[in-house]
Amino acid sequence: MRTSYALAGALVLVTGLAGCTGVGSGSSDAQPSGGASTSRTTLRLGEASPVQESVASASKGARYTVAVTQVQTGTEADMDNSGLEQDATDQPTIPVYVRATLSHKGGKAMRIGDMTTDLMINRTRALIVIMGRATWPDCPLFDTEKKLSAGQSEKVCQVFLIPAGEKPAAVELWQGYYNDPLRWLVTS
Repeated sequence: MRTSYALAGALVLVTGLAGCTGVGSGSSDAQPSGGASTSRTTLRLGEASPVQESVASASKGARYTVAVTQVQTGTEADMDNSGLEQDATDQPTIPVYVRATLSHKGGKAMRIGDMTTDLMINRTRALIVIMGRATWPDCPLFDTEKKLSAGQSEKVCQVFLIPAGEKPAAVELWQGYYNDPLRWLVTS
């Protein structure tokens, strides 16, 4: 049986070819427009993001943080055993498992799915299975519709597919068109 899938979400995983550095090492400070202050855009794994504000219509204005806690590269065997089939013409891919803690900081209740849509790896959004089901070792599905209220947190695991042979360099949190993305550097 063939299982279809699509890429979605917005936590970005930046990758670099083996032996290359996909992202600079060390902290990066971004100068916001107006030059009033600097804002750090590079974070360590486990470090929470600055407070983000929801732009989703149902939770507009709600505040939350994201802390990427672990990034683990899977294997071709994980892909083979997932239940997904790749087209013979596609480049082989491998999964990257990104574990994060989402924390609601205030405002309206907010869907977990709205907190994870801005995470990406290699400008790739998290995998969403359209038809069928995929299974991954130690990365259970989470309920994207579950809502968190102020003070609540949830640990999630998302799967990103990258070309076989590439290594993740950083996970990015997109912050809109006018702000640099936040980056959690991946150390191998």
